[in-house]
Amino acid sequence: MESTPWAFDRPITSPFAQPRGLAGRLAGLFMLLTNEQRELVALIDAGEGDHVLEVGYGPGGLVRVLAKGPSARICGVDPSPDMRDLAGRRHRADRRVDLRIGAADAIGFGDGVFDRVVSVNNVALWPDLGAGLKEFRRVLRPGGRVVIAWHGGSAPGRIARKLTLPEDKLAMIAAALGEHFADVTRHELTTLTVFTGMSV
Repeated sequence: MESTPWAFDRPITSPFAQPRGLAGRLAGLFMLLTNEQRELVALIDAGEGDHVLEVGYGPGGLVRVLAKGPSARICGVDPSPDMRDLAGRRHRADRRVDLRIGAADAIGFGDGVFDRVVSVNNVALWPDLGAGLKEFRRVLRPGGRVVIAWHGGSAPGRIARKLTLPEDKLAMIAAALGEHFADVTRHELTTLTVFTGMSV
């Protein structure tokens, strides 16, 4: 089903935005090879026993890194069955990992069950920014952290430079986060512009 993202004036049909079929699987493998996660993991700051949700997990690169850490549970929702299959291969035997079909505005998990909710390189593709962040707040426990990342940062690569959002769109993300979360802060990592906030 095609929809127009809130950050753009037209539907996005790229296999990176809507991964399906062979082109989608190849896009997923490219993402797996090129997306750097170390700086982001430090910002997520998931501790022992934490329950973490990634919205838009794609090929599962961040899930893979988080599964090596101390979190008690790593969950994810993504609208692409192809990405669920690709990301899930490595974690079939890991009972801590639960990857499902879903979207930012239809997460499907219960209220207040996560300590961290993370979205990497997909916030600009959501149909409704406010609806997604409202759903993030619903599934976060009080004191939980939201982490929203998009292409950018202090030294983005050649491809990422073409995907960076203009300042007015980044300001919209910050303002929408401020409607739902406290302590909203912008961080410039090497290849990502990241916003964090706290559920109250």
